[in-house]
Amino acid sequence: MSFQKNKILIIASMAIFVEALDIAIINLSIPAIQKQFLVSNNQVQWLQTLYVLLYGGFLIIGGKLSDVFGPKKVFIAGAGLFLLTSLGAGLAGTFAFLSLSRAMQGLAAALIMPSAFSIITHTFTKERERSKAIGIFSSFAAVGSGTGLSAGGIISTYMGWHWVFLINVPVLAIVIVVGWFYLASDTPEQKHPAPDLFSGILVVMSLLMLSYGVHQLADIKQQFSIIMLCVLGVVISVRLLYVRLTRRSNPLIDLSVFKAPSVITANGVFVLLGGFFTGYLFIISQLLQKDMHYSAAKAGLLLVPFSLLSALVAKFILPGIMKRLTTGQTGVLGMSFMLTGGLILICTVFVGYSLPLVLLSAAFISGLGMTICFTSLSVLGVKNIPKQHYGLASSLGNTTYFLGAGVGLSILTLFMEKGNEKASVSSLSLFILSIYALIGLVWLIVYVVNSTNKNAPVPLPKSQRLPEVF
Repeated sequence: MSFQKNKILIIASMAIFVEALDIAIINLSIPAIQKQFLVSNNQVQWLQTLYVLLYGGFLIIGGKLSDVFGPKKVFIAGAGLFLLTSLGAGLAGTFAFLSLSRAMQGLAAALIMPSAFSIITHTFTKERERSKAIGIFSSFAAVGSGTGLSAGGIISTYMGWHWVFLINVPVLAIVIVVGWFYLASDTPEQKHPAPDLFSGILVVMSLLMLSYGVHQLADIKQQFSIIMLCVLGVVISVRLLYVRLTRRSNPLIDLSVFKAPSVITANGVFVLLGGFFTGYLFIISQLLQKDMHYSAAKAGLLLVPFSLLSALVAKFILPGIMKRLTTGQTGVLGMSFMLTGGLILICTVFVGYSLPLVLLSAAFISGLGMTICFTSLSVLGVKNIPKQHYGLASSLGNTTYFLGAGVGLSILTLFMEKGNEKASVSSLSLFILSIYALIGLVWLIVYVVNSTNKNAPVPLPKSQRLPEVF
């Protein structure tokens, strides 16, 4: 790679590092935020829910805007918005303003991710160079996500939760300035139609109404009318979205990709995986700090080895597994690890918050399961579809993961404090978490069995069989 290309790769990778970091970094800061603003688990989880719903809801639109206006313009705009919203979150004096800033961070991330990826693919045109660049780019995202928990804990303890957001500002300022001068100017290629922004808004609005309606179920008698309004709003939004996707000449999502069972399975399980892993990160921060009384810094440091384990699995173990197993079987293995980790976490509560069991669950979930699951589902999501839909199918996987994260976390926090007044994490919420993994595991097993039966040789009719000698 040339020096100029390396600079472009570093610029794009630094932006995606910050974006990935911010998904996880807030988790160990949540108790400090709750203490300052006096908010419950049900309220504070909106900081994560709003981020992932707007991120997932506008991710495909971010990619289409990159095609229309050029990746450099969208990348700079996304980084600039992320900088401003990080500054707003860090300086927030009310929980409402912090939530709004966090939501806008999700929107900014939806602009950064696809435009940064587009910059990489446009810069590195040779196949071998491109594969290497995408590998480095993806590793920055993985490292950012993996170090988010530990970094958030250390920063929150020694600098205050505000710096979880403010630390983004100088990094993004450098990315914007350097990117402005060193990223290649956008060159007009073939004209792309304007993206269907209204469809993206319908996706986000329906999921926000669904999440809010779930929250009100805890007080269903008093909030019955609001819940019914949310249900009506979701039904109307989904109906309008379906009409637009089936009748427009250039829909936001080409529904024909869902004709492949592999795509349906991958995206369905991605929803469950998003709900499981985001819920796990939320629960583990509460469990370690509120119930086991570790500081945010110590809790973060306890989880560092599992980020390293995840990287080692991705580098040295996963390629060998995928050579020996089919994509579906690899997904079954990964989801089995996730379910095992969830069940161990349930045992942790019943035996009095055993640290070895908590760390063992982290090894199965964060160290082994997540890496294997996410990779296998990403591959499964582009299987058996035309090449022209690879980009859409890949974006759909990320979109359904984050949408599942938002809605799944809303459902989970409904049960966070049920049945145990002394603990911040109840056994019921851990059962709900494990149910996500169980459903995903069963879904994948059914897919593998059906695929095996479909590929099995069909026996000849009795009239066409050779006569038996013995």
